[in-house]
Amino acid sequence: MRLLAVADSDSYLKWAAALLRGLPGEHRLVVVRSPITPSAGQRRAAVGGREGAAAPEVVTARRLRALLRADDPDAVLLACTGPVVRALSPWVSRGRRRVLVTGLPGISVPASEKAWRLRAAADLFVVHSGREVAEFDAIARDLGLPGRTARATLPFLHDAAPSGGRAGPDRDRVVFATQAKVPRRREERERILYALAGLARARPDLDVVVKLRAGEGEEQTHREDLHYAALWREMPVGHGLLRFETGPMHAQLARAAGFVTVSSTAALEAIAAGVPLLVLSDFGVGAEMINLVFEGSGVLGTLDDLARGRFRVPDEAWCAANYFHPEAENDWVRRLAELVAEGDRLPPPAGDPGGRWARTRASLRVELPPAAYRGALRLRRALR
Repeated sequence: MRLLAVADSDSYLKWAAALLRGLPGEHRLVVVRSPITPSAGQRRAAVGGREGAAAPEVVTARRLRALLRADDPDAVLLACTGPVVRALSPWVSRGRRRVLVTGLPGISVPASEKAWRLRAAADLFVVHSGREVAEFDAIARDLGLPGRTARATLPFLHDAAPSGGRAGPDRDRVVFATQAKVPRRREERERILYALAGLARARPDLDVVVKLRAGEGEEQTHREDLHYAALWREMPVGHGLLRFETGPMHAQLARAAGFVTVSSTAALEAIAAGVPLLVLSDFGVGAEMINLVFEGSGVLGTLDDLARGRFRVPDEAWCAANYFHPEAENDWVRRLAELVAEGDRLPPPAGDPGGRWARTRASLRVELPPAAYRGALRLRRALR
């Protein structure tokens, strides 16, 4: 089986690179140019490379169409944000019927109808827990979409070696994993930084690290208007209390005695690595905070817990129901092989249920250079 994987952003690129490691056959990974194209450093890190290592190629829309013709893959993995999946989907089966695979790179609870609508042409939709499979299957049935939902263990969990998370000479780090979208308000983010600083003052034996999703100026899957490093520089505190780092999460967890986040898939990596953790509940627990899935997990806690270094161990029953299922329950590779075997017998892909402007905007996102795309949006807003 030959597969071409296409990513558009840092999070999706990491997900695609990790997912492909467990896939037999020939595969190629590229990044399609868009307004959120990851930097060369982000691309190297996504595939586990170091300085000087080859990063996945960034291709234009025209170059991607040429690759589809030249490589003629049996399947295409669109590891992209929803609008880009919408834009690229019509290209996948031009010439011959190819299997279109897509998915989501992290926690997807609650399941979103919009996520399926943007990926309506998909033959296979990869998610990561039994709960997610059930919820996305129900949405597909309600929308009348023929695509199948399949399960894979979150690929990042394979990189998280169990460590026990015990403090010691090699376990002297507390890691805060940021989230671009939440919390949204400046004062909420500053409260987190103050709590981390309080922990650093109380426990000088600990190295307190803010693990950034991207450096200042680097693009992310979701726009981050209030970057933690920029906020920290403006706060009246001892700036040597905290360190700010990018790079692979598993490298941070290898030294971690504790982990904290508001909402991040990295919390699952911490669990896999055996690192005690906190998911902060001070700003709410729900779909809007992207942390609903942690209800009943035993790891919800407060900023006061963080400042005092009180981390938690997750509930075993919750783990079994959410992302830590047996490998035998993963079916995405088998389902993909079955779809590829059907080949031209597969029905035509489902049509795009979006409106004309939505489809046009999605297409412009990959067809135009990023600066021209942003200019086109500004022009449309001005005309309106």
